[in-house]
Amino acid sequence: MISGVYRLKELVGAIASNPAQWRPLVFTNGCFDILHAGHVRYLLQASSLGRSLVVGLNSDASVQALKPQQPGLPARPIVPEEQRAEVLAALKAVDAVVIFPETTAIELIATLKPDIYVKGGDYQIETLPEAPAVLACGGKISLVKIEVPSSTSAIVKRILQL
Repeated sequence: MISGVYRLKELVGAIASNPAQWRPLVFTNGCFDILHAGHVRYLLQASSLGRSLVVGLNSDASVQALKPQQPGLPARPIVPEEQRAEVLAALKAVDAVVIFPETTAIELIATLKPDIYVKGGDYQIETLPEAPAVLACGGKISLVKIEVPSSTSAIVKRILQL
């Protein structure tokens, strides 16, 4: 196992055994298929909101469900989940990565009970499927400003055009 990449049960145990190291716990989630500056700045902002940052990483199967193949583009994800997890875990801003199979992070939130749930400013709290789970466990939701507008899809399209 790669340092910083946890199975959910292991992460729950680590948090329970040393809450002072983890709380307030900030949680975010996503595909993070091809890591770019927008991701890095987003994760830095998220990590500044608490003591630790846990990233829920969509599994390969859940990425495929969330991002169906578009004509002329390769199937997603481009980078396998283990490699995406390793890259995220290597970032200074990230304290833990946990891969999850669902298309939303509702179950992870219910289990981890983050103090702060973070998504990008392009989301709205009213339409976040995870919002009720965050509020039910007493957490707060923070939408952070997108500093570098970019997307993996746009990067892939640009590469294919070259």
